[in-house]
Parts: sequence; structure tokens; C-alpha cells
Amino acid sequence: MGRTWSPPFPLDVGAVLRPLRRGAGDPTFQQDATGAVWLTANTPSGPGTLRVRRPDGVVEGTAWGDGADWLLDGLPALLGADDDDSAFVCHHPLIAETRRRSPGLRLGATGRVWDVLLPSILEQKVTGTEARRSYRELCRRFGTAAPGPVPAGMRVVPTPRAVLGIPDWEWHKAGVDSARRRALIAAAQVAHRLERAVELRGEAGRKLLRLIPGIGVWTAAEIAQRSWGDPDAVSFGDFHIPSVVGWALLGKPLDDDGMAEVLAPYSPQRHRAVRYVEASGFRKPRFGPRFSPRDYRAM
Repeated sequence: MGRTWSPPFPLDVGAVLRPLRRGAGDPTFQQDATGAVWLTANTPSGPGTLRVRRPDGVVEGTAWGDGADWLLDGLPALLGADDDDSAFVCHHPLIAETRRRSPGLRLGATGRVWDVLLPSILEQKVTGTEARRSYRELCRRFGTAAPGPVPAGMRVVPTPRAVLGIPDWEWHKAGVDSARRRALIAAAQVAHRLERAVELRGEAGRKLLRLIPGIGVWTAAEIAQRSWGDPDAVSFGDFHIPSVVGWALLGKPLDDDGMAEVLAPYSPQRHRAVRYVEASGFRKPRFGPRFSPRDYRAM
């Protein structure tokens, strides 16, 4: 089952979909040798797999599984068709130059909360290596096989019901500590209600997510950025982002308060400004060793 779509704007498919990928070994997101992007999802109709290609300017989407129709219907929104950047004004040279060089960078929307909520909670207060390892373990052990002729090893994110059925020792084997486990279980218990955040959007949607114990400003922003392409959802509380934004725009590190001040002129599109900083290729200076991952399985 497939569809084609001609975007009426410049589009960089890889850049738009990249935030959905949780590391090179993500079993729910892969890119094959032809450049096609494969991703899996839990949809209102069931699990599905979507392949996205753009061979000659036209986007080609092919889908499999019970969620195929839903995924194909949402293809334009996934690639940023609902994103409106017309009122965005650049206040820093680096952002202006990145915007000029990257006209195809848009904010895509998956249209669903749960599939981005699970990895976002796993990324709380741990290194990327730890979070991605746990995500792979949970998807492989408790997710379902991806429908269709997919690349080897692709899986669908575990459903809320599957998460509620995970025994304590399996959380431990996957390297998930008790705080993140409790947050995931609390979210799974009301997952159907959390999907309404996509309809509410903006601060109202983020506020609904934050009603769940264990979901704070950072996690709600990470979900909003991907679920409905929220242009103003800044990941306050992130270990790296304030420093990167500070060095890139001011030549010095910042904390959350400083980042809020420097991004204030971009409201209500502060996240878009951060995305341009990230897309610029800027790298902050390194002054010390990286944090070593912890292995909760050995505790």
C-alpha cells in the first residue's frame, strides 16, 4: 500500500525525520543502502511500518500492517506539511546563515504520543548510551515484529499494555532504574488520555503530559517536539543544550535561565531556533572527560 506526495516547499527528508531516531541501532528506525527511511509505529488501528523515499523530488510512502492507512494519511504532517515558519525572525547570524543553507529543515509531527514518550522517559538523567541500550532491549523483548519486508531486526515500540506486563526483573535486565520505571508505568496506565495532547498542542498539550508523575518540563518538551512539531517546546533541563546554545550564539556557556533569556526574542518559536543551532554543525569546546555510562543491570 502506498502513496506519493509532492511537497510544495523545500524538504530535507533526512533532517526532518532525524529527531525520531534513537541512535544507530534503533530497532524502530532504520535507513537502508538506497537512502530510504523505515520507521515503525503503534497507530490507532494497530502496528505499522512506513518506508519513505524521495527518488526524484516526489516523496514515495509505502506502508504495511494494520496501521498502514493511518501512516500514509499522516505522511505529509510527518514531513512538516503542518509546520508554519512564516513568522520566524532570525536574531543571530549563525541562525540566519543556517536557515539560509537549510531551507528544507522543518518540524515534523508523528501525530502520536506514546511511541515518543517511552524513549523520552528512558533518556531522563542518564547518558545516551544507557538510554539507547535500554530502548533496544525493551523493543526487542516486549515490542512486536515490524510488519512488512523490513530491514532485519526492526521492531515496534512496546504498547502500554505490554509495558504494564513487564516484571520487575526484566526492567532490571534492561537497565531501567526504579524512577524511570515508575514514570513509564504511570504513563502506560493512562496512555489513551495522553494522546489528547496532540489535539491540544502547545503549552496546553505539554501541561497535560506533565500531569504524569515523572514527566517534567524536559520530557514534555521532547515529546511535544516530535508528536506535534511544537515550535516553542524547548528542552529546559537538558545537560548539553544550554551550553551549546550559549557557545554558538554568545561564545560562552549558559544555564537554563541564560538560555531562556537569549531565546526569548524567538518566542513562540524557540525550539525552532534551537534546531537551527543544532543543524549548524557547531560544536562547543570540550574541557573535560565525558560521563561514563552506568549499568543498572550490575547493581
